Amino acid sequence: MRFKFGKWRWLLAIAALSLCCALFLWRASKAECWALVGDVVCQVETSRPVVALSLDDGPTPEGVDAVLAALQRRNVRATFFLIGNRMERWPGQAERLVAAGMELGNHSYSHRRMIGYSEAHYRSEILRTDALLRAAGAKTTNLFRPPFGKRLFGLPRAATATGHRVIMWDVADDVTHHPTPQAYAADIVRRAKPGSIILMHPMYRGNRVERAALPLVLDGLAARGFRIVTVGELLSLQES
Repeated sequence: MRFKFGKWRWLLAIAALSLCCALFLWRASKAECWALVGDVVCQVETSRPVVALSLDDGPTPEGVDAVLAALQRRNVRATFFLIGNRMERWPGQAERLVAAGMELGNHSYSHRRMIGYSEAHYRSEILRTDALLRAAGAKTTNLFRPPFGKRLFGLPRAATATGHRVIMWDVADDVTHHPTPQAYAADIVRRAKPGSIILMHPMYRGNRVERAALPLVLDGLAARGFRIVTVGELLSLQES
């Protein structure tokens, strides 16, 4: 009996340890400002009143129409992290963003959760989208944002090997908690601080709140004295 009890005790301990490791890795894969492997950027240390605006997904005609109208009316440049297969589905939209002076970043080709694949798969996802960004006229393609922000080991290594910086965020949109454009915008504006990287999702049909909130975010940040720049511009302002 003693032997059996000891055996089960060890099995339970191993199961508990495995569960703890799985939970740790799950939380680590979602952490905006911390990484198990490689470096991530979620904000920039600067005393200047500047923030970077980043917009994920697409590019869809509907999203580009709405976002460009709001940005150009206020003479603001932003960074668009685009998905490769969406660029193929809606040709010409990335070119519109480049022509308007916007910065383009890489958001993978398929926008699947990048966990559990080979490093070769991650490289293919990144390089395939890089080629589409260059074809659209992007001046630089060294900014990469993981789909859903998920990354553990292979993806950060692939990003480094292909010459990319992994860009996360410290201020993100949350329609679940702020379902109206006014509340959504107020939350983003309130949390922004010098050096913040702001994330918004305005591209798809279901993103009506985000699109309606964008002008309010831009005006609210300006009212607080912030200058809005691209991620690349913000990175150049890093203070040691």
